[in-house]
Amino acid sequence: MPPWFHAGLIACLLLPAMAQDAMLPPEELKIGGATISVTYAPGKFDLPQSALHAWIAHAAEAVTAYYGHFPVPEVRLRVNPAEGRSGVFHGTTWGKPYGAFTRISVGSQTGADELNNDWMLTHEFVHTGFPSVEDDHHWMEEGMATYVEPIARVEAGTLPAQRIWSDMLRDMPQGQPQPGDEGLDHTHTWARTYWGGALFCLLADVRIHEQTKNRKGLQDALRAIVAAGGTISVDWPLERALKTGDAATGVGVLTGLYNEMKAKPAPADLEDLWKRLGIERDGRTVVFHDDAPLGATRQAITAPRK
Repeated sequence: MPPWFHAGLIACLLLPAMAQDAMLPPEELKIGGATISVTYAPGKFDLPQSALHAWIAHAAEAVTAYYGHFPVPEVRLRVNPAEGRSGVFHGTTWGKPYGAFTRISVGSQTGADELNNDWMLTHEFVHTGFPSVEDDHHWMEEGMATYVEPIARVEAGTLPAQRIWSDMLRDMPQGQPQPGDEGLDHTHTWARTYWGGALFCLLADVRIHEQTKNRKGLQDALRAIVAAGGTISVDWPLERALKTGDAATGVGVLTGLYNEMKAKPAPADLEDLWKRLGIERDGRTVVFHDDAPLGATRQAITAPRK
């Protein structure tokens, strides 16, 4: 046999072994009644595997705190190391054809503080708690995850409420309609998809709390949707999900607000909303005024549920 054949054979035999040497072993985490099946692409991290598992657990625990349990019984998570980089990026979650699956990249040089402050994995796990809807309604999937993620982390005790309201004051205006806007169903820009959807969720949350005297909120609607089988693993019309949520709260806020915002700009008076919620900008943070008309609603939105 020619020498190159032996060299090629040796290379073929060694490459899988080399890849395996650089690959962290798979792991199963049991959190919130669910199994998180974690696998790693070939590569190395500066941090030990235990730090990565703690990061995954914190994200899953936040989602569990918000929904009362993890929305699906199993989710497969693929972590891709990115050599020479730091931070968490490129998160994506699918529901079909094989059940909930999340893929996310983590820089090989990522430090512990970066993992502790990460929001992206929680955002991706929140996606498991809503049904897959038509492309025109992608704003609901992304907006819901954008809105729920920080609240879930507050309820889990890993983020202060002051921080998320400060971030909302800064970021929520990005969701306002711009010239030429044709409503959430027909304006598929990045800002309207993520922050327009988040604005819908904020307005819905406040209205549900107002109309139920803080007995119910968007959290109750989303829990009911999951309880009815509306997870990422199934396809639902958006209207079905909204009606399911409305039935749980006893008010028609979700369907009514959708009719307001789906096909026309419908800007929100955010300055008035912040004032009624008792939130005031103070440099890089905010101060709360609990005696504001909706001060109790602001507190109820982020209060941990029993």
